[in-house]
Amino acid sequence: MRSRETQAANNRKLREEVKKLNAQLEQQAQQRQQQHENIAALRQQVAALQKERDEARQSVNLPEDPPLGTHGFGPRMISLAVNVARSVGFRGAARSLELFFDWLGVEQSTPTRTSIRNWLQRLGIAELQQPLKSNEDLVIMVDHSNQIGTEKVLVALGVNSSALPKPGSALKHGDVRVLEVKPGSQWKTENMEQEYEELADRLGTPRAVLADGAVELRDGAKCLKNRRDDTIVLRDFKHYAANVMKSLIGNDERFQEAASEIGKTRSAIQQTELSHLTPPSSKPKARFMNLASTIRWMTMIVWLLRNPDATAREGISDERMQDKLSWVEQYADDIVVWQECQDVVSASLTFINEQYLFRGAAAALQNVIGDSLRHDQSKELAKRLINFVHDAEQQLRPGERLPMSTEILESTFGLYKQLERQHSKSGFTSLLACLPALLKPNTPEEVSKAFGRVSAKDVQAWVKKHFGSTVTSRRQAAYAEHKATFKSATIQHATT
Repeated sequence: MRSRETQAANNRKLREEVKKLNAQLEQQAQQRQQQHENIAALRQQVAALQKERDEARQSVNLPEDPPLGTHGFGPRMISLAVNVARSVGFRGAARSLELFFDWLGVEQSTPTRTSIRNWLQRLGIAELQQPLKSNEDLVIMVDHSNQIGTEKVLVALGVNSSALPKPGSALKHGDVRVLEVKPGSQWKTENMEQEYEELADRLGTPRAVLADGAVELRDGAKCLKNRRDDTIVLRDFKHYAANVMKSLIGNDERFQEAASEIGKTRSAIQQTELSHLTPPSSKPKARFMNLASTIRWMTMIVWLLRNPDATAREGISDERMQDKLSWVEQYADDIVVWQECQDVVSASLTFINEQYLFRGAAAALQNVIGDSLRHDQSKELAKRLINFVHDAEQQLRPGERLPMSTEILESTFGLYKQLERQHSKSGFTSLLACLPALLKPNTPEEVSKAFGRVSAKDVQAWVKKHFGSTVTSRRQAAYAEHKATFKSATIQHATT
C-alpha cells in the first residue's frame, strides 16, 4: 500500500517537472521568435542606413578640377593643400586631406607632403617674381634673421603708403608683399648697398626704407638718395623703444638683480608644486621688447604673497611660498616704476602701429601718454619716445602717412617659423622659397597663373643659387665622412 502511494507521489512530481520544462520551452520559443523579429527589424534599419549612406556619397559633387601639367592635381586641390599647410605644416596637410575625403566617403587621391612643399615653393618664387606696379609711395621694410651658424636671411617687405589701412587699423599680412628673401653670411654695409640697388633696379626707388637699429641696414640704404632725392630712412619704433628701456631700466642694478633671481627661480620651481607660478622665459636678445610678461608675473607674485587665501596658493605651504618666491616682494616699489615704463611703451607702440607716422604724430602721442606719469624713469622714457617721433615726422610731407613699425615683418618671420617647426634647429633650407606665399591664402586662379610662370626647375635653380650648402647637408657630410673613415679603419685592422 505504502509502495503504491510512494509511486503515485513520484509520478505527480515528475508530471510537475515536465510541466515546468514545457513552460520553459514555450518561453524560450517566444524569446527566440522575438529575437528573430528584432534581428529582422535591425536588418531593415541597416539597409536603410546603407541606402542613406550611398545616397549621401552620390550627393557629394566635387567641383571640376582638371590637372595642371602632368602631376595629376588641379588648381583647386593645390590651393586647398597649400592653404592647409600654411596652418598645420606639410605632414599635417597631407594627413588632413586624407581624413577629410575619407570622412566624405569619396574616393579621391590626395597629394603627399613632398608635393605640397614643392607647390608652395613654386608659389613663393612666383610671388617674388611678380612685377610691382610703378609706385612712388613704396616703403620697404628690411630685417635679418638667423637661426644657427653664421648665416642670416634678409627679408624685405613692400607696402604702398598711399594705400595704408585707415587710422586705427594696423597693417595686416594682406597689406604687404615679400619683395626679397635672400640667405647670406656677409651682410655688411656694402652688401646691403648692393641689395638696395638691385631692389631699386627691379621695383623702382622707394619713398622710404624702414629698418631696425642695425647700422648696415640703415647706412646701406643711404645709397638710394643718389637715385631719388626724397628717399628717407626711418628707424623702427619698437626697437628704439626697447633700446631706451634697456638704457633706463636694464642698466639699473636693481633690475639686473631681479633678472638674475628670475632665472634661478625658473629652474627651482618649474618641476615642483609651484610649477604654475614659474616665471616666463625671456630671450636675451629681445628681453626689452617683451618685458610686459615678466612685469606681469612679478606683480602677480607680489599679490599672491600678500593674499595667502588665494586659490592659486592651494596645496602650497607658506614656508615653500616664502622660501621660493618671497624675494619678489623686495622689488615691489621697483615693479611700480617698471610697470609705468612698460605702459608708456605699450601705449606708444599701439599708437604707432595703428596711427602710423605723420606730421603732428609727436603731439598726438603726447596726448596719448598724458601728463600723469609719476616717476622720473617713465617721464624720461616718454620724452625720448616723443622726441624720436618728432624728429622722424620732420622728413614727411604734409598729409603723408608712413609706417614706422616692423612688427608686420616680425610676424612674417613668425609664419615661416610656424611652417618649419622643429627644422629651425637645422638652419635655413630651401623651405625659405615658401615664405613669400605665406602672407595670404592662394586661390585656384593664382595657382594656375603662378604655375604657368614658375616650374619645378625654376625652384631648383633658385635653391642652387642661394644654397651652396646648408647646415643639414654639412652635418650629414660630417657623419658620412666619419662613418667611411671608421669603416675603412675597421677593415684594415681586420686584415692585418
